[in-house]
Amino acid sequence: MIFEEYLTYFESIVANPTDHPIYADPEYLSYTKLNWSRMNRWLKKFEANVDTQTVINAIQLPQQWILITEPWCGDAAHSVPQIYNMVKNNPYIQLEIQLRDSPPLLINDYLTNGGKSIPKLIIRNADKKDLGVWGPRPEKASLLFQAMKSDRKSFDEIKEALQRWYNEDKGQEIQRELVALLVTGN
Repeated sequence: MIFEEYLTYFESIVANPTDHPIYADPEYLSYTKLNWSRMNRWLKKFEANVDTQTVINAIQLPQQWILITEPWCGDAAHSVPQIYNMVKNNPYIQLEIQLRDSPPLLINDYLTNGGKSIPKLIIRNADKKDLGVWGPRPEKASLLFQAMKSDRKSFDEIKEALQRWYNEDKGQEIQRELVALLVTGN
């Protein structure tokens, strides 16, 4: 689906959760409502820096960017709108949103340490050859997550720390990592 279809899908979950069985779980619905708010804030607020804009604008051959996500994912509430804002003005980049838990289940080919961690970005050329893969979160956020997990912090403590990290970072790390991926392929 295109990004606008994803927004419509996301909004329909928030407005009519009973139409979407997984969101009957109050915890999932609560995360999703919070993520809707966070995502909309980033859509309004986030602007790519000059380096990122230069690299993105330099892409002059067709690419398909596949972003695997779900509305309940806390990391995606930050990364998905930032990625969208980075690429939305480049006509050579086709951004496609795929849901992790719905066919075609592309996530099964892009596991992180054996898990279906999201968001996951796959960048392909016109021949459908992978040029790079990013995700599920910026490396510094991953290190924070792993350290807190090792320290046996609660899920709520980890979520709160990651939220603070994303707010303080303002999308700088994801930009740095995507620029490195696009420039060097790493």
